[in-house]
Amino acid sequence: MKLQVAIDRVKLDEAIDLVKRLDGIADIIELGTSLIKDYGLYALKSKRISLRKSLLLMDIKTNDEGEYEFTQGFNAGADILSIMGSANKVTLDLAYQIAQQKNKKMLIDLMGLNYSEVRKIANYPNAIYNLHNSHDEHKTVAITTEIMQFKKEYPNIQSIAVAGGINLKQARLLVKQGQTEIVIVGSQIIKADNPIKKALEFKEAISHES
Repeated sequence: MKLQVAIDRVKLDEAIDLVKRLDGIADIIELGTSLIKDYGLYALKSKRISLRKSLLLMDIKTNDEGEYEFTQGFNAGADILSIMGSANKVTLDLAYQIAQQKNKKMLIDLMGLNYSEVRKIANYPNAIYNLHNSHDEHKTVAITTEIMQFKKEYPNIQSIAVAGGINLKQARLLVKQGQTEIVIVGSQIIKADNPIKKALEFKEAISHES
């Protein structure tokens, strides 16, 4: 299982410093939506973020103008861009087409979608499908049960990411279950006293079954 670390709600210089320090520890380093809204793609592009080992995801949460936003996002240096599963099917198609042309990845954020709605967009073989529990809901989810039901409903979806309040215990349960490709961790790492040490703890937890 891969570790994705989400950096958000920090100053830009702090974010760039964390990106550099996490390179090679996290498999994927995410620049979060709030960070991108605060500073914009032009500011990020000007920083010329160059990762040696990790992939860079920009959580732009595209909901319209899929071709334009994905072109701009990849031009800014992203390896993976996010789009809302609730977007128009045409928008999803255009964004996916750009990702395929550039040999990059599209992450579909499934926040707020029910099973019948997901079924309508479960036809992008190279996309990552993100089961994302809302930050605002503050709900406790039996994440392994959710993953098991999701795989039962959509056996053709191969790449699954999980986000939303994931802690070390949940990460260990997910790796034991073996059905999740990417675990996304934000504040559990970024708000820790020592983010790099905490990232290493998560990396160890998902690299070995306990």
